[in-house]
Amino acid sequence: MAKPQQKTSELRTAVRACSGTFWAAAFFSLFINLLMLVPPLYMLQIYDRVLASRSESTLVMLTAIVVGLMVVLGALEWIRSRVLVRASGRLDSLIGDRIFDALFRRGLITPGGADSQAVQDANSVRQFLTGSGLLAFFDSPWLPIYIAVIFLFHPLLGWVAVGGALILLILALANNFISRAALNQANAEQVAAQQTLTNQLRNAEAAAAMGMVHRLRERWQQRQERVLGFQSKASDQASPFYATSRAFRLLLQSLILGAGAYLAIHQHITPGIMIAATILLGRALAPMDSLIGNWRGIMGTRQAFGRLEKLLAEHPAEERKLSLPAPKGRIDAEQLAVIPPGSNEPAIRGVSFSIAPGETVGVIGPSAAGKSTLVRALLGVWPARAGHARIDGADITDYNADELGPHIGYLPQDVELFEGTVAENIARFGDVDAQAVVEAAQAAGVHELVLHLGNGYDTYLGPGGGTLSGGQRQRIGLARALYGNPAILVLDEPNSNLDDNGDAALTAALDQGHDAGRTQIVISHRHAVLSRVDRLLVLKEGRLLAAGDRDEVLRRFARGTHATATGTNG
Repeated sequence: MAKPQQKTSELRTAVRACSGTFWAAAFFSLFINLLMLVPPLYMLQIYDRVLASRSESTLVMLTAIVVGLMVVLGALEWIRSRVLVRASGRLDSLIGDRIFDALFRRGLITPGGADSQAVQDANSVRQFLTGSGLLAFFDSPWLPIYIAVIFLFHPLLGWVAVGGALILLILALANNFISRAALNQANAEQVAAQQTLTNQLRNAEAAAAMGMVHRLRERWQQRQERVLGFQSKASDQASPFYATSRAFRLLLQSLILGAGAYLAIHQHITPGIMIAATILLGRALAPMDSLIGNWRGIMGTRQAFGRLEKLLAEHPAEERKLSLPAPKGRIDAEQLAVIPPGSNEPAIRGVSFSIAPGETVGVIGPSAAGKSTLVRALLGVWPARAGHARIDGADITDYNADELGPHIGYLPQDVELFEGTVAENIARFGDVDAQAVVEAAQAAGVHELVLHLGNGYDTYLGPGGGTLSGGQRQRIGLARALYGNPAILVLDEPNSNLDDNGDAALTAALDQGHDAGRTQIVISHRHAVLSRVDRLLVLKEGRLLAAGDRDEVLRRFARGTHATATGTNG
């Protein structure tokens, strides 16, 4: 029975797409390594021809030829490095967007958000493609050719070179075998320590306010100590091999020089051949020495490559779907069940309801009832474990996110603004339509506030919104949600940081959207907001406890509360 063929990873496919560039680099390496034969041959001619004949013209001619060839060698080295830089750039263009998208999608399903380790891994791979480690791989195949030339000088010199090369190879393999486990552990711990630090810095404000910094620092230092411990172990294991190989390489050059001197004494070779063989052996072993010296970086790049492959495999590219018509605003949940990322228990359990286009619906319930989870599933941010979330009858997963997004307005509970101008944030970092930006800001009641900022709508905001207050970020976030008059508006606790003016602007925006026929879902417990909704959904422990007309639902729960209180008192 034939085994199923394993699908090639996207990263390997991208690398293979750059194979033409790598072959070009290998082609230049051919001539570079051929020209590396020039210095020992020049030395051979100097010792055996120029010194013997005392011919100045021969010396001048040979020197001129060598200078010209070395200029060509330098040019080829420069061209090869530029070719590899182009390969690095092309690899980034082929896979960079996919890494960003996969990292972003991991952030959606990772509690606390994903870290940027994948970006660092991609940089490690690119740096390897332009560094000395890859050049050593290109030059290593020339080792047997250089040794073959040494054999042409004399078999004894060739066997000395072969024996030395085999010993160095054994040392390199032993180094890899013994230090690999510690290096893998060190790299894994370093990634974990980086993730810990990223999470701590993300919550630096709360940590500083509550005096947690020193305890968090202790936890980070514990991880760092494990990293340093594994790195020290790997270094302790690798350093004897590196030191031995380096010393043996120097010894080998002395040994071949001694063997050459012995042969020259007995007139089997000339002194020029003796010197040329020594230089040639040093050149032959240089790539191997470079590989041993860069072994830690090579192993780190290999692990980075593996992590990138895993990331892309876990979050495969989304195929483009058939473009659907712009949504009118009907929303349906059909036996919807959702398990939040990082949890094993569903936060939404078999919820079903329908929202007609143009309706404004409020979602209420106690803490941990699943309200935010519900709207995230309705918007396709979190996947449904069972059931369906539909917009205009189509499953939310049937839409292309970039096509559906402009028709959705979403204000999450924790508002994040991005690095850029106020106008860019409101316009969702698309082409800034000045009129649409101002209209959205006016609808959110934030126009006057923006005008009083340093540069108005061109005020540059740092990461997270810079120095804006929570209320200012929330109102600009509301303007972003209203930008382009979306057909569906979802607001999660939209007035948690608003003052009276902000509350008034919010209710006015809800009224305006209701009059315009926009479908609106609002999570809130404030009476001013709930008075604007047509219907209420009541969640408790992830289940739909009640759904219906706002006043009827409120009366029902008021009666239930009163009856419970009366029974308790009785």
